[in-house]
Amino acid sequence: MAQWAPFNQRQMARLKEIEYISGINRNHWQVSPHIMSPIITATNLVKQYPGVLAVDGINLAIPKGICFGLLGPNGAGKTTTIEMLEGIHRPTSGTVLYKGEPLGTRYREEVGIQFQHTALQDFLSVRETLELFERLYQKTMPIPEIIELCSLADILERDTRKISGGQRQRLLLALALINDPDLIFLDEPTTGLDPQARRNFWDLVKLVKSRNKTIVLTTHYMEEAYALCDEIAIMDKGRIVSQGTPMQLLSEHFGDVVLQIPTVDAGSNLIGSELHAVEAGDMLEIRTNRLHHTLQQLINHGVNLDRLRIRSWTLEDLFINVTGKKLAP
Repeated sequence: MAQWAPFNQRQMARLKEIEYISGINRNHWQVSPHIMSPIITATNLVKQYPGVLAVDGINLAIPKGICFGLLGPNGAGKTTTIEMLEGIHRPTSGTVLYKGEPLGTRYREEVGIQFQHTALQDFLSVRETLELFERLYQKTMPIPEIIELCSLADILERDTRKISGGQRQRLLLALALINDPDLIFLDEPTTGLDPQARRNFWDLVKLVKSRNKTIVLTTHYMEEAYALCDEIAIMDKGRIVSQGTPMQLLSEHFGDVVLQIPTVDAGSNLIGSELHAVEAGDMLEIRTNRLHHTLQQLINHGVNLDRLRIRSWTLEDLFINVTGKKLAP
């Protein structure tokens, strides 16, 4: 049996740095199940079009006060599912209940929807647009409160045709909140936004959720789903193929991490070794669920760890793993 030399002080310092950066020293992901009663449920939901079974008997129960993400490749049935939950389309069979009741007048008064594409009335200012939509509902959130919540004060008098993409998305969210809804649907709300505007919108969504609102989100950005969603469901071919919290799903599907080492730092003696290193361009990749053990082996092989990177698995990896497809906008 090979005798391993103990880590020296420099190696231990590097190990702690690697573990800190990667977060791998979190022993186990803790999952807190949602115990709240669902605000909306779908039971055996089916949508059949001529020659196409778009949604094939899905079941959902979305608890109050969470952000729920529905993900899926193009053609998976998620848009059809969302439109049935929103009450836009009737299911071929199955039921959708809001607070235990069929969708009706109460639901339309208490739901807010930010569609992916929304046409606004031309020649109106942001303030006038808010006032126009306010008149459509009996119960509304005070406009000054919405203005503050959605950070619209600086653009109130601006023509809606002359606002930026990020400002437009904030306005559309404000319109979805105008009736002070308990349940809000956000359909790919950050598509086309630059990274900074996207992250600003995330902060806004978190602020809205903190007011005990329930959010149903569809997105093609896995980073967005990870940042915002308490629970996600992945659809493929009309069915839900995976569901749970992001951490729970990653833990279930991936029990390891990937170590990436520049080939010039590793040398050729790792190929074919017990570490099962695989070439990936100018890098060697090693999958391991025993980080400390593997790092000791690398040191024994004389590998320079200064440029070692540890890549944790992401929701995009999970998505490809369960659907076999990349998520394309």
